[in-house]
Amino acid sequence: MAAASEFFNVQPVTVALETVFAHWSPSRRTIGLDVRQGLGRVLAQPVHSPENLPAFTRSTMDGYAVIAADTFGASASLPAYLQVVGVVKMGTASSVEVMTGQAVEIHTGGMLPPGVDAVVMVERTQPLGAGEIEVLAPVAPGENLVQIGEDVRQGDLILPTGHRLRPQDIGGLLGVGVVQVEVIEPLRVGILSCGDELVTPESGIEPGQIRDINAYTLAGLLAEAGAEPVLLGIARDDLADFTAKARAGFAEVDMLIVTAGSSVSARDLTAEVISGLGQPGVLQHGLAVKPGKPTILAVCENRPVIGLPGNPVSAMLVARQIVLPLVRHWFGLSFRPAMVQAVLGRNIASTTGREDSVPVRLLEQDGVLTAEPIFGKSNLIYTLVNADGLVTVPLNSGGLKAGAAVDVVLF
Repeated sequence: MAAASEFFNVQPVTVALETVFAHWSPSRRTIGLDVRQGLGRVLAQPVHSPENLPAFTRSTMDGYAVIAADTFGASASLPAYLQVVGVVKMGTASSVEVMTGQAVEIHTGGMLPPGVDAVVMVERTQPLGAGEIEVLAPVAPGENLVQIGEDVRQGDLILPTGHRLRPQDIGGLLGVGVVQVEVIEPLRVGILSCGDELVTPESGIEPGQIRDINAYTLAGLLAEAGAEPVLLGIARDDLADFTAKARAGFAEVDMLIVTAGSSVSARDLTAEVISGLGQPGVLQHGLAVKPGKPTILAVCENRPVIGLPGNPVSAMLVARQIVLPLVRHWFGLSFRPAMVQAVLGRNIASTTGREDSVPVRLLEQDGVLTAEPIFGKSNLIYTLVNADGLVTVPLNSGGLKAGAAVDVVLF
C-alpha cells in the first residue's frame, strides 16, 4: 500500500465555517410563489399589509350589541331592560341603527352595527317576551369587540426579508389578501457517493458490499432544512470515474457534497477530485471534532464543496455541523438549532483538543428530562436511529460528568 499522510491541519467547526463564508458569496435566485404553496420557503422581500385586519369592528362573542352606557349598574337583582330591534346577519353589514335602550342580536365575528360600542355575552342576558331582554351585568365601551386594524394595520410590516414561512404566517398573509410572495429559491445541493463497495439500496448485496445510505440520509436532512437535494449516484474508487461524475454534478448545483470512504487513500482521492473543480479549492482539511475529523471544506468557483466521511454517523453529524449552517447562510439566516436542556445520565469521556458530538436518547421521569448517551462506532447508523438529539462535548473540556446540565440539540 502506498504511503499517504494522515496529518490534518484541524480547526474548530466555527473557524472552518468562517473560512468558507469568507470565500463564498451566495448567488441567490428568487421567484414569485403562491402563498398557499409557501410553507417552509424563505421570503426574499419584506411584506407589508395592504389593508387593515379586521377591516370592520366585529364581535368576539355570541350576544347582543349594545350602547355600553345602557348597561351601567346592571346586575342580576337589578337588570337593565333593552329592546331587541334586529339581528346582525353573518357576512353582511347591518343596516339597523341602534338607539338608547335598544340592542341587536349578534354572533361571533359579526360586524358591529352603527350606534353601538360593546357586546353583552348571551350568558349575561335573559330573554323576556315581546323582543325584550334583561342584561344581568354591565359592559364597558369596546368590551367583547375586535377593533378595525387591531390585528394588523394597513402599511404595517407583516414579515421581514429572510423569514421562513410557517402555517400561521400563511394564514396571516391570506387574511389581508396577500396571495403572492417573492421567495428565495432553494439551494441545489448535489450528493455524490464514492466507493467500490457501494450499491444502491434496492440491490441485493454480495460479500464485501454495503448499501449506500449516506445519499438518502443527507438528502432528507437537506430537504428538511429547505434545500433541494440532487442525487448524483455512485462513483467508483477510480480517479477518472470519480472526477467525471463530480464535474458533471458540480456543473448542475449550487453546492456539492461528496461522501467517500474513511481510508487514507479514499480521503486523498477525494481531496484531489475536489481540488480539480476550481479555485480557490480546498480551504480546510480536518476538523477538531469526533466523529468527522477528515472532513474537507472547499469553495470552487464560488460554490461550496464539502467532503464528508463515508461512515454514516460521521457523515450525518458533520453535515449537521457544517452543511446546515451553509444552507441557512444561502437563505441569509443565522443557525439556531432547536434544543432542550436535560441532565446527563452517564459520563462522557473526551480527548483534549477536539469537540465530540454524542447521540443521546431523552427520557423523562418524575418531571426530570435525562439525556442517556448512545455510544457506538461511526459506521453504526442505528446509534442515530435510536437517538433524539446530540450533546456536544466542548473543545478541551476533557468530557462531561453524569448529572451535569447539558443542551441537547434535537433532531
